[in-house]
Amino acid sequence: MILTAKYVFPISQKPIEDAGVLVRGDKIVEVDYTTNLIKHYPNEEVKDLGQAAIMPGFVNLHTRLERTLLRGTVADEPYTSWLLKYMNYSSKMSKRDKYDSAHIGCLEAIRSGTTTVADMASTDGTINAVNDSGLRAVVYRDVCSPDKDRVDSVMEHVTRDIHAWQDKANSDLVQVGITPATVFETHPLVYTKASELAAKENLPLQLRLGGSVEELEFVERGTSIFKSSEKHYVRLGYVETPPWLPFGVRPVEYVKNWRAFDADNVSVVHAIHVNDDDVRILKSHGVGIASCPGSEAQLGMGHAPVSEFLQLGIPVGFGSDTPAASEASGMLREMRIALLLHRANDVHNFLRSSTVLRMGTLVGAKVLRMDDKIGTLEPGKLADITAVDLTQSLQIIELNPISAVINSCSASDIMLTMVGGKILYENGEFTQDVDYDDLFDKVRSTRAKLTEPV
Repeated sequence: MILTAKYVFPISQKPIEDAGVLVRGDKIVEVDYTTNLIKHYPNEEVKDLGQAAIMPGFVNLHTRLERTLLRGTVADEPYTSWLLKYMNYSSKMSKRDKYDSAHIGCLEAIRSGTTTVADMASTDGTINAVNDSGLRAVVYRDVCSPDKDRVDSVMEHVTRDIHAWQDKANSDLVQVGITPATVFETHPLVYTKASELAAKENLPLQLRLGGSVEELEFVERGTSIFKSSEKHYVRLGYVETPPWLPFGVRPVEYVKNWRAFDADNVSVVHAIHVNDDDVRILKSHGVGIASCPGSEAQLGMGHAPVSEFLQLGIPVGFGSDTPAASEASGMLREMRIALLLHRANDVHNFLRSSTVLRMGTLVGAKVLRMDDKIGTLEPGKLADITAVDLTQSLQIIELNPISAVINSCSASDIMLTMVGGKILYENGEFTQDVDYDDLFDKVRSTRAKLTEPV
């Protein structure tokens, strides 16, 4: 099949006008001008997308698909109060709720041009959902134990889950990893054990660090992040004073001291509240960053020093975070928010549209150690592709087509999403046998039950 359009953004080179991509099986065979492709491959099916841009599928580095149905349940709240209410709602979700939620989250990702997600999950709902949807994914098993004496037994249970998930996962598309809970939820020994397991079994490891001022104060001084809401804090199963002492250091050094960075494939979500020493630690351990500008701005968490990371060669991509925090899905939205935030806060290192698109594709793939397979449109790479309709853009597209996509397009402009050579979404329709509207109605009904006053 030859996909053609007004523009092709290979990412590995400048945009090509009036061009196409030849796909055979699950691989890209050639990228060239449309006339050349048709001339050299006269028997290939041609799918002309018209006034559009073909590019690599977007890589979402951090989400929680099983919480998709909680979108809109907690609005206009800062991080800590949002987190309390969000956790109360999520604790009521059944295993079936989490699968349905993850399934609709997968479909939303596909509909918005995302081809790879890195997801944190507590059940196998996400594994089943990504299998059913056809997405490429890394699914991290969440692990938490506030009690030091229970860490070993919790890790044994988590290890069994990881093995079971690996058996279930589509081996061509889905990897299983591990992620410790946030520093204020779990004993620090969990970081050591999770890192050891990741190193032993070659698992990707993802850490949530430096996401809020409250987290920073908790690690440095042992201050409860829920100090104004202790009643809710205890009801959720936490205690006012954790059964371990503050270490008087910042979160990055804290987990480093517990050997969290000793594994080979580590990424960090947020990394907002970091200083120069923290950044040096991340750089020295080859850690990639998942910045979530939409949710971080919405919850008043701050913004990561992306320009500094880029200057030091630390790979930074984007995540949409849990849908309950961002209130919207779509990597185009995240890229635009990142562009505006970092231009406003660092005028001396002006972030460009082409850089942001590269971060949302190739650099995101690099953070996941998949850049040898996805992230660019090149011969031999897997055919993970999306196409964006440019007919509604009000920009002069010819002057800078990448800017037109980043600054004026949204998830509703996605025309096609392909993973491994298989078209999953085209012209407003999913190719899988799924009734999106029916599933959405089901999820909406479940959400209403979860939010009913007790």
